[in-house]
This record gives sequence, C-alpha cells and structure tokens, in this order.
Amino acid sequence: MTTTLEEKNTALVLDALDTLFNRKDYGKAAQFWSESYVQHSRHVPAGRDGLFGLVRSLGDVRFEYDMVVAKDDFVWLHSRYTSSATPAALIAVDILRIEDGKLVEHWDVLQDEPTRSESAGGHPMFGDTFPGER
Repeated sequence: MTTTLEEKNTALVLDALDTLFNRKDYGKAAQFWSESYVQHSRHVPAGRDGLFGLVRSLGDVRFEYDMVVAKDDFVWLHSRYTSSATPAALIAVDILRIEDGKLVEHWDVLQDEPTRSESAGGHPMFGDTFPGER
C-alpha cells in the first residue's frame, strides 16, 4: 500500500501540532519546524522560536482539529485552540506549507468561538455542540 504525498503531509502536520501544543515536547517539535519557518499571523511572533515562545507563555494551551484537507505541499485544518489565558477558545483555519518534510510556512484565520447566545446562525463553529454544552 502506498501513501500519497497528501497523506504524509497530513500525518506530519497533525503529529507536529499535537507534539507542540498538547505534549509540549519542544525538543521533538523542533524536528518538525524548519529553522527558517515563516509565520503569517497577527497573533504569533515571527519564526519557529516565536511560535514556541507563544506556546510556552500560554502554558495550558491545547489544540484539536475537526477537518483536514491536503493538496500537494499544503494542509488546511479546521482547528480549536483552548487556554485558560483566553476567555473563549479560538477557532481557526490553519494553512501550512510543507517542504522537504518540514513545516516551512503558516497562515491562519482566527475567530473567538461563540456560545449559543452569541451565534447569529444558531450553529456551533466547531463540532456539534456549543461551548458550555459539552
């Protein structure tokens, strides 16, 4: 059975994000991110060190994903980031570019996760329940 480039890149991204955000294994996480990593985010400082520093500063930050799509060297994730440092979870669309088996570039679109009363459309942004109803 052969593994496609998209399957390899998806597994790489999911392992990298779990290693950094959930396991807080910075030594292993460094193996996933390029030393010349480019960050396109309003919230995350530049480079691999900027990202790792942000994760350290948030302490209990956690990552989970709902949907993943991969095409060639890009992986898109529908993600949720939770931390006691923020009043609401952040729902994200993360876009990562992979080159030579490393994460080399990242973009995101972030929005606070609304409660049922804050949702104009009446549907949760992540999964099938609203915050506080889980």
